[in-house]
Amino acid sequence: MGLNIEYSDGQTPLDDDEKEGLKIPAIITRGELDEFEQQNIEQAIIWTIKRKFRVDDILTEKFVKQIHRKMYADVWVWAGEFRTTNKNPGVDKWEIGAELEKLLDDTKYWINHQTYSDDEIALRCKHRMVSIHCFTNGNGRHSRLMADIIISHAFKQPVFSWGTKHPTLPGESRSEYLKAIRVADNGDYLPLLDFARS
Repeated sequence: MGLNIEYSDGQTPLDDDEKEGLKIPAIITRGELDEFEQQNIEQAIIWTIKRKFRVDDILTEKFVKQIHRKMYADVWVWAGEFRTTNKNPGVDKWEIGAELEKLLDDTKYWINHQTYSDDEIALRCKHRMVSIHCFTNGNGRHSRLMADIIISHAFKQPVFSWGTKHPTLPGESRSEYLKAIRVADNGDYLPLLDFARS
């Protein structure tokens, strides 16, 4: 029967070849996929909490790939590997490595020169990482975890709450998040800063 996914706003569709990378053939619905991915993501979060990382370790291509692999390796064969197809949003597949390197270098500069507030540095990195769209799937969740790692390990600040502090209607938090991302696309990070700590 195969994997049958319905996509909501802000989710990037998978090609048939990418769906073939599913490691658990019994998964056929979006709900089942979400459940297995969430279990894997929770293991990755625990892994990051139990370790101490230096900024120079975090801001590397190797680490960015390692975090994605930790988040999705139990579910997808392509976890931790740059995508091989073009996506919208996303840079051309051949530009991923170069664009990520620029972003990581910029982030190091922002940290070393205190260019922005601690939160804004982590969120600018997260936002640009999503726009690069390094991986086939999971870029939003991956970039949020990267922002949490940067804020907690580089700045010794609490991780972001990502809209979980106040109860909302189902889907309302995601809608607010996507609005904040779209405003950040135009250079205004204030809504994303507010949402990340709400």
